Amino acid sequence: MTTEEHAVPAALRGATGAAGAAELMRAVLELAADLDLPSVLKKFVDVSTELTGARYGAMNILDQEGASVTFVQNGVPDSAVARLASSPHAVGVLGKIPAHGVLRLTDLREHPAFQGFPRHHPPMGSFLGAAVRVREEVYGDLYLAEKPGGFDEADEEIVIALGAAAGVAIENAQLYAEANRREHWLEAGQRITTMLLEGADEEDALVQIASSAREIARADTAALVLPGPDGELVMEIVDGHSADVLLGLTMPRDGRSWAAYGSGQGELVPSLAAARRLKLPPMRQFGPALYAPLRTVGHSVGVLLLLRRVGSPPFDRSDLTTSQSFAAQAALAFVLAEARHAQDVAALLDERERIARDLHDLAIQQLFATGMQLESARQRARGGIDPAELTAIIEQSLDNVDSTVRQIRAIVHALRDPDAAGSLVERLRRESSLARTGLGFAPSLVITFRGRVVDSAQDEQGDVDAIDEVVHPDLADDVVAVVREGLANAARHARASSVAVRVTVHGTAPAGTVHVEVEDDGAGLAEARERHSGTQNLATRARQHGGTFSLGSPPSGRGTLLRWQAPLG
Repeated sequence: MTTEEHAVPAALRGATGAAGAAELMRAVLELAADLDLPSVLKKFVDVSTELTGARYGAMNILDQEGASVTFVQNGVPDSAVARLASSPHAVGVLGKIPAHGVLRLTDLREHPAFQGFPRHHPPMGSFLGAAVRVREEVYGDLYLAEKPGGFDEADEEIVIALGAAAGVAIENAQLYAEANRREHWLEAGQRITTMLLEGADEEDALVQIASSAREIARADTAALVLPGPDGELVMEIVDGHSADVLLGLTMPRDGRSWAAYGSGQGELVPSLAAARRLKLPPMRQFGPALYAPLRTVGHSVGVLLLLRRVGSPPFDRSDLTTSQSFAAQAALAFVLAEARHAQDVAALLDERERIARDLHDLAIQQLFATGMQLESARQRARGGIDPAELTAIIEQSLDNVDSTVRQIRAIVHALRDPDAAGSLVERLRRESSLARTGLGFAPSLVITFRGRVVDSAQDEQGDVDAIDEVVHPDLADDVVAVVREGLANAARHARASSVAVRVTVHGTAPAGTVHVEVEDDGAGLAEARERHSGTQNLATRARQHGGTFSLGSPPSGRGTLLRWQAPLG
């Protein structure tokens, strides 16, 4: 059992009266039940002032240099706090608080280390200070001041007991917060892996890495430092504060980014603003910094840089460990995506070889045979040939040419979309099924033809064939592409719990139309969208057919509704 565990019951026994012991026990239990760190600190200060009768109370969390990084107070009006230049540091009387025990003063102004009060600071006399320890290390200091009649030994015991309980509660809150952060890091890493393996744009994945890391690490800015075409390390992706200033900065060869990139070891920096050697002036606006290499076994992809403004709490070792794990997972996802791309290239080369064989064995050979047939007819025509026989040869040659054209068209169509051999209904169902992985659930798909929903296995085949007859192949390709893009957008940006796809075919050419709707119940359209390539492609596809495209809010007002329409003619 630790010293802190002994301290609580001892203080309870020493508390003044049964009522005082009960109040102290209540305060200890309230602290132990709280898992939110800011709430624990505020509650600790409040109950300390309440049980000791102090007018003022504060908890000061200090960094390794003794500077205040978190200050929670009770008693001083907010207007007075706003007039103070900064939170107090561990200097003067505050620097004399021992790591164990308490510092109790009748009047702190009479202490030899007293250096005066800052401007606008309220006057204080009686004082009681105690260190709060977590895992036997000093986490911060409790300050109590201005108790009528002064503090006594009972107050010391109360503060020691509450400090011990606060130390345990702080540790529990830290562990809980760390577990939550670790879970969020893992979820973010899984999202990046899924995006890349599903073929998402690499820049989209990089932006997602930066934004996720900034949010989870509670950083003001996150940047991805990546190798540039000239062999330098450049800030290519920046999310958060001063992104426009940092974007494009080239990192110095002797800097921390290159060290992390080369060694694969991350680094914590207490303050960039206080660094003696900092060759990039825009970086001086930041305090704490964290460098996490994007690295797999023997292969560096880049560096994840997390930044907080001057005066913010520093990153700790747990931040470095979890961010490095996330960065390694993201790097591995990129390596896997590169491998998948290499496989795709190899498959494309194989497909080209197959197409070349098909063109040679089918189309070219048939055209060659047709040419030989026509040449033979020409030679025979010089010596005289029956007109009926010549007509038959020409008709047969024309049939061969038509057959060759159909073969070439089929080969080209298969090259454009390997799945195009299936029916439109089958291809739409395949897209819906493939979207399950990215969305995390199955989207709904409703296909309607001439007022009937195509959903019956017994009588739908006639409708399936009829749809393929009225929707020509080029239009069918665009319908599939629109559904694919709509589902991909919902998976990447919507954070939806449901997605509905509706494809409706009305009438026949030239008066008929095909309508596509993709509706989700997610976050809706962002006020400022930076990338428009996907939606521009959908608009272009609509214009090519003389149709329309729109992207807006559904009638419910929640989520996003994509509408795309084109004539069948």
